[in-house]
Amino acid sequence: MKLFVPALLLLVVFVSINCLADDSAALFKSKCAMCHGPDGAANTTMAKNLGIKSFKSPDVQKMSDADLKNIIVSGKNKMPTYKALGSDQIDGLVKYIRELGK
Repeated sequence: MKLFVPALLLLVVFVSINCLADDSAALFKSKCAMCHGPDGAANTTMAKNLGIKSFKSPDVQKMSDADLKNIIVSGKNKMPTYKALGSDQIDGLVKYIRELGK
């Protein structure tokens, strides 16, 4: 029983992290991919028309997490505000954007 509890706790943490990543991917797909593209490369008509940069670009990658969060919450140029999202969702999107930028 002593080994079971830590193993169960580890499993719960692992599943929670994976669910958060899945939620962030789904949120990105529903809110962001239309303009930024499914891979964040900005290879969409909307991105080209609006001058949206790829998440792989040095300009985006040098931005701080706080800068990215601010853009998500406040919007930028034609990008709408997503201030209705929860802080966990915003943090998840920033992490997801960082992953897409690699």
